[in-house]
Amino acid sequence: MRFHIDRLLPRAAIAALTPLALCAGLAGAADTPPDVLVKNVTAEVLGIVAQDKDLRAGNREKTIALVEEKILPHFDFARMTALAMATYWDKSSPEQKARLIQEFRTLLVRTYASSITAYHDRRFNYRPLRANPEDVDVTVSARVLQPGAQAVQIDYDMEKTAAGWKVWDVRVGGISLVLNYRTEFANVARESGVEGVIRTVAAKNRSLESAGAAAEKKK
Repeated sequence: MRFHIDRLLPRAAIAALTPLALCAGLAGAADTPPDVLVKNVTAEVLGIVAQDKDLRAGNREKTIALVEEKILPHFDFARMTALAMATYWDKSSPEQKARLIQEFRTLLVRTYASSITAYHDRRFNYRPLRANPEDVDVTVSARVLQPGAQAVQIDYDMEKTAAGWKVWDVRVGGISLVLNYRTEFANVARESGVEGVIRTVAAKNRSLESAGAAAEKKK
């Protein structure tokens, strides 16, 4: 069965807006409430993109560096990968789990790098956080306002850890990124096992890298 991960890229491109809100670098970020963190840092990162002509022009190297520095520290890739693999996670060896996490992480980085600069001029409308102070698992909700188009609802499922709030799923228009990948990973795993999933995601990463490099050469 063909691995239909390409279907997820448009959703992931929209979801690329959400990691903008979750970058590192603020003093005391580990103690910052999740909704405040989202609001404050979204403005900061969008400002970085708006003021950097290389980022606006789609400089891939700088964009990937921005994603690596500002976004990834606030994602729980281990939990995301385990949820996406579902029952096949327990069937994976420790070495396979490490490779799965790395390839899944790389996939999201490449996807975000391909779309992050396209949304620097979007506006965010945040919903009040419905949570108690003692809650350790919350959902931060926002709408992305788009000129001439319907607003996009984005929900960030976040868990409080010793290192601060971490994202473990992103839902765009009610559609879960993790659950979408779970369906695709299961289709591959049924045919070719855990190694098949690793090979397929690795191949997609190489394809994205090649496409990005080719686009850079055309500039």
